[in-house]
Amino acid sequence: MNDPRASAYLSDATAFGCPQHGWRRRLHIVIFEADTPAGRTFDLALIGLILASIVVVALDSVGEYHARWGEIFWVLEWFFTVAFTLEYLLRLVCVQRPARYARSVFGVIDLLAVLPTYLALFFPAMHALIDVRVLRLLRIFRILKLGAYLREFSAMGAAIHASRRKIFVFLCFVMTVVIVMGSLMYVIEGPTHGFTSIPASIYWAIVTMTTVGFGDITPHTDLGRFIASIMMLLGWGTLAVPTGIVSAELTAQRVRQPGGGRRCAACGSTGHEDSARYCRDCGAALAPPGEPGNPGNPGDLRDLR
Repeated sequence: MNDPRASAYLSDATAFGCPQHGWRRRLHIVIFEADTPAGRTFDLALIGLILASIVVVALDSVGEYHARWGEIFWVLEWFFTVAFTLEYLLRLVCVQRPARYARSVFGVIDLLAVLPTYLALFFPAMHALIDVRVLRLLRIFRILKLGAYLREFSAMGAAIHASRRKIFVFLCFVMTVVIVMGSLMYVIEGPTHGFTSIPASIYWAIVTMTTVGFGDITPHTDLGRFIASIMMLLGWGTLAVPTGIVSAELTAQRVRQPGGGRRCAACGSTGHEDSARYCRDCGAALAPPGEPGNPGNPGDLRDLR
């Protein structure tokens, strides 16, 4: 595995260590591997418990429901806490490197899922933090096989990182516009129409430019409405420009990928490796990559017309 992103596809068995034999291995397969029927059933049951626990905590926060079923909610909450505690301990038992699991993202989330209930015995205000369990729903990505899209997530992150200067310049332009327009609206509309300060006017400019339009602050003068109209039209650009920047960078990365842009001049087949000398489809000789005017050059797209 030469691809540095390949580590994103490592299973829990590789990351934390899977026992070679015995009951710990069987338990590991059930808890950590969703490809098996038992593992899928375990994960689905776990997600059901998570959702049910969140519903219980939410309903318990309603005064009317708490007065009527407070004791039932208390029993259910401790049932969920004991179940999640047992699950956390089983995960530590069935891996070869429990300390690594405990320090991992999911390990910390599993600990935070049960810790608030125990802390609530000493600090009642901590009980509200039990809703952190919703983070554990990230496990659903493993069940739905969305892990295969991690490569695309990585490509998107690389495109945003490569475009960071352009995006920063664009955001500076947007901030300049909203500050100027907001200050101008403060002068034109004034406190009588809700523009009580320059920060409040800048808030209105941001809301207007992003086409959100809460309506809590609205211009009343003709000149103010004219400026608001300009801000609304500029709002379309605020949505289009960053999308175009990132899309262009994604396209550029695809062309720059090794072998991704080499094209056979004879049959038009693409995707040849840089070291390839002949087309895998028709057998025609491939020109060296990067040669100026070469149809196989990723930067020369004249043969695509």
